[in-house]
Amino acid sequence: MAKLVLDLHDIFNKGDQIEKALREVIDEAVAKKIDLVEIIPGKGSGQLKKKVLRFLDQKEIKALYHRVDKDSKNFGRLFVHFQHKDKDRRKKR
Repeated sequence: MAKLVLDLHDIFNKGDQIEKALREVIDEAVAKKIDLVEIIPGKGSGQLKKKVLRFLDQKEIKALYHRVDKDSKNFGRLFVHFQHKDKDRRKKR
């Protein structure tokens, strides 16, 4: 299974870069038909994680992925799962 990882530790305090990085990783996952994106906002105060979840909850972004899981073992990590339509068609044949 292909996976992309976005670690936000380096840009945690640069709001505009965070949204740009999130959009880029989501777009890349869609373009390359990647199944999973791991986003690491880190543990901290939880504000960055909330920001990431708000970004993912936007209607136009939400339309691009299947679901988001919070890592039960690591508070500072999220998984965004994708279901690509052409893969679904192959499974159903």
